[in-house]
Amino acid sequence: MPLLTLYLTERCNSRCVSCDYWRHGAADISTDSVARLLPQLAQLGTRQVLISGGEPLIHPQWVEIAQLLRDNGLDLWLLTSGLSLAKHAARAATLFRTVTVSLDGADPAMYAAIRGLDAFGRVCEGIRAAADAGLRVGVRVTVQRRNYRRLADFVTLARQHGAAQISFLAADVSNAHAFGRNGSADDQIALTRDDLVAFTATLDALERDRRADFASGFIAESPAKLRRLAQYYAALRGAARFPAPRCNAPEFSAVMDAGGRIQPCFFIQGPAAQDTRLRFDELLNDEPMRQLRADIRSGRRSECERCVCSMWRNLEPVTH
Repeated sequence: MPLLTLYLTERCNSRCVSCDYWRHGAADISTDSVARLLPQLAQLGTRQVLISGGEPLIHPQWVEIAQLLRDNGLDLWLLTSGLSLAKHAARAATLFRTVTVSLDGADPAMYAAIRGLDAFGRVCEGIRAAADAGLRVGVRVTVQRRNYRRLADFVTLARQHGAAQISFLAADVSNAHAFGRNGSADDQIALTRDDLVAFTATLDALERDRRADFASGFIAESPAKLRRLAQYYAALRGAARFPAPRCNAPEFSAVMDAGGRIQPCFFIQGPAAQDTRLRFDELLNDEPMRQLRADIRSGRRSECERCVCSMWRNLEPVTH
């Protein structure tokens, strides 16, 4: 298992329209539980840990946990809202190789409408501070109704503040459990049929005007992959088929939440009955989790049909 995604906390200091962690999140992972995890990660051949949440930088022991993982030879990657990044950039640079900052607004008003806070300047300051401290900073934009016309502005913004790369992702609005939600997402997030023509024009302009950014990899996705975002939103409105994801994330990674529960990926919950007193490797390889991975592999999970994320890694043949 080369990659583990580790949620330090369910709590968050953003107020995003697409996420509910900030409404009800309470759990924090303990430093002791992470320490107990280390021998199992070594046995599983884990090389990288993606630190996520909630907002991981509000965990009171995030430094101690990151240092513990780093001291045991693990490569660390931080996923953050960026609200506290300027304050912690120097320390983060000694612990993480990479940081990805979620930035869904291209200006203060747009940021406040989507993220629920007047904090656009603070997040931009954090991106710059992290880049200046030597971190490789990626900016991730969740494309939605309030921002889809401004993709080129996001590219400019990311470059101005020293980011190494920018990526674009559709908003997962069809999975009721994604991002800590207790129900359906805000209906103002997904693009409508009327938005699709303008979105296609936005993608056309981006491909035409930002050829160098695509060629250099500064824009992480290819133009063809960005077109899949339009297809995804068209499919949500019954105007296309959902783009088929190419993903084998549950074959090389897992997600552990702040309460110790295991999921096969970001978007599919783990088996309902999990005894968190068991070791991580026992939970990872017990029969319900093995069956869940088999269902994903064979295409029997409906969440995969509408998934917004594709992660693929070439793997050596395995037996099950």
